[in-house]
Amino acid sequence: MSTKPTTTDLQWTELDQRAVDTARVLAADAVQKVGNGHPGTAMSLAPAAYTLFQKVMRHDPADADWLGRDRFVLSAGHSSLTLYIQLYLAGFGLQLDDLKAFRTWGSKTPGHPEYGHTTGVETTTGPLGQGVANAVGMAMAARFERGLFDPEAAPGTSPFDHHIFAIAGDGCLQEGISSEASSMAGHQKLGNLVLLWDDNHISIEGDTETAVSEDTMKRYEAYGWHVQRVEPKENGDLDPEALFAAIEAAKAETERPSFIAMRSIIAWPAPNAQNTEAAHGSALGDDEVAATKRVLGFDPEKSFEVADEVIAHTREALDRGREAKAEWEKSFAAWRTANPERAAEYDRIEATDLPEGWESHLPTFETGKGVATRAASGKVLQALGPVIPELWGGSADLAGSNNTTIDKTSSFLPADNPLPEADPYGRTIHFGIREHSMAAEMNGIALHGNTRIYGGTFLVFSDYMRNSVRLSALMHLPVTYVWTHDSIGLGEDGPTHQPVEHLAALRAIPGLNVVRPADANETVIAWREILKRYTKVFGKGAPHGLVLTRQGVPTYEANEDAAKGGYVLLDAEGGRPQVILIGTGSEVQLAVEAREQLQAEGIPTRVVSMPSVEWFDEQDQEYKDSVLSPSVKARVAVEAGIGLTWHRFVGDAGRIVSLEHFGASADGKVLFREFGFTGDAVAAAARESLAAAQR
Repeated sequence: MSTKPTTTDLQWTELDQRAVDTARVLAADAVQKVGNGHPGTAMSLAPAAYTLFQKVMRHDPADADWLGRDRFVLSAGHSSLTLYIQLYLAGFGLQLDDLKAFRTWGSKTPGHPEYGHTTGVETTTGPLGQGVANAVGMAMAARFERGLFDPEAAPGTSPFDHHIFAIAGDGCLQEGISSEASSMAGHQKLGNLVLLWDDNHISIEGDTETAVSEDTMKRYEAYGWHVQRVEPKENGDLDPEALFAAIEAAKAETERPSFIAMRSIIAWPAPNAQNTEAAHGSALGDDEVAATKRVLGFDPEKSFEVADEVIAHTREALDRGREAKAEWEKSFAAWRTANPERAAEYDRIEATDLPEGWESHLPTFETGKGVATRAASGKVLQALGPVIPELWGGSADLAGSNNTTIDKTSSFLPADNPLPEADPYGRTIHFGIREHSMAAEMNGIALHGNTRIYGGTFLVFSDYMRNSVRLSALMHLPVTYVWTHDSIGLGEDGPTHQPVEHLAALRAIPGLNVVRPADANETVIAWREILKRYTKVFGKGAPHGLVLTRQGVPTYEANEDAAKGGYVLLDAEGGRPQVILIGTGSEVQLAVEAREQLQAEGIPTRVVSMPSVEWFDEQDQEYKDSVLSPSVKARVAVEAGIGLTWHRFVGDAGRIVSLEHFGASADGKVLFREFGFTGDAVAAAARESLAAAQR
């Protein structure tokens, strides 16, 4: 562990210091104007953020999406002004009026950074620790991308080489997700990742001694990180020269991720508010803002004061960015010339197009045969792996159960890992038993771009992932969650592992498409549709949760309308349908069994398979009415979970065959029988619904 960086070539002028102090008063003014927010951290972090944006990172403010840029993640998202002010100063498009509109309706500067809302924001952060895991995912994606396009280049010489920088606070490092992600980063030896820790000893409840006494730096050493400590100046302020030297040392360390501890004083240099918990989440007050301005040499009577010479100086970042991008474009052009086939592949992947003829490689399954949908999903991945090189993923140590191994001979691991399948550019990710960080890392991978990511675990453990899944939906990210063991059908593991409320809870997340195919052929169609829907354009992409069975289920004739989310699997015979049976997943077979009984009784019965409520909702009303005829009031929905989803589909006369309690430990077939999931039970519910509809 290094504590005293010894070399630096940082050029730091009085204008640089004035710009940092300007950032501090802008943070205080913005929070004071709206009356709420988090001024203290933005004030104390101003030297670090300025050093990154003005002295360290390769980026072009005029082209925030430039492929060759370094990425910056503010995991401590409550301190959003730390980022917004640097975006304003560097010329990313924010104006002073945007800072004045902080945390107000319709502004470009909401309370926490939002991807797709503010130019220059790489990810949506807010829930603490998410940004740490996002940054780890970005670093993983950067390595995999290099493997796709330029694997032979010497370290640091490829146009695909860049760094991921992140700032985290005490709260980020207390959240378990950051521990999971940091362990993963150390194991993966992500030398392109630099994490700066704002060690200010303050949280909402006061001094962090109330909750934390561990040696954080030793913890990161144990994870396998390169660890440094940057001491503050004598006056307590962050030292840009020492910080710059530490960052340069971190960049030179290519075999390990780097952790830099920065001891800071929250709200420095506010005379009375510094080093207090109040400065974390409350406006400083007019008097304290004025006093701070006096300390820094600003006019206490002026708000949002930015000197012309300061903004002219910081906007030189536009010139530096233009030059850096032009230099990078030379190396990129040379790479394209030297690698025409890879360049063509890059163009296809960057455009989110799929290889020509990829669909012909999808498997088909013969009808009647019992196949677990998790097994069918695995067959799809194995078939598409050789065809779609940008597709990669893995599992939270459940690959054999989730069937998520795309290539068992190629594991995404550092080259010096002892496993024979280790490959720094490998296709199969071993996320470890870290579901929460897996999901957030997948978000980071999707945000980085140029790959297609999936990750698996049991459906019941989606609860561990929920916050990250929610952020996938909030950011419109095209990640694919593979959730297997989707019901009491998994059997003897018992109620701790049997999902009951999970389908309804996941469907409650706006923008998440939950897909629960009935059989192997629906699983193929589901994967095909998910891949077709992939887009990196904000607002057009969406995450998908593919929900799959452990147990075998009957295979039906493939129907392309499965991609519409709901379709008529078997229509009524002997007249127009009198009752409609709606099923998903393994329960579709129960609807089919019930239909046989009802048809034998002279009741024309339609079976609708609805793998995705969200996809079905997208269809026009004419199509939806053709599947769920408005004139048919007798309806039954059957799903081995709580029935919350289905009330709007079955109506007042409808019935729902559901599970409104936890499961038990026994063979899956026994559980289905004992808990009333049988063809007989569905048929009985249909008769009840017919009687109710005739009243």
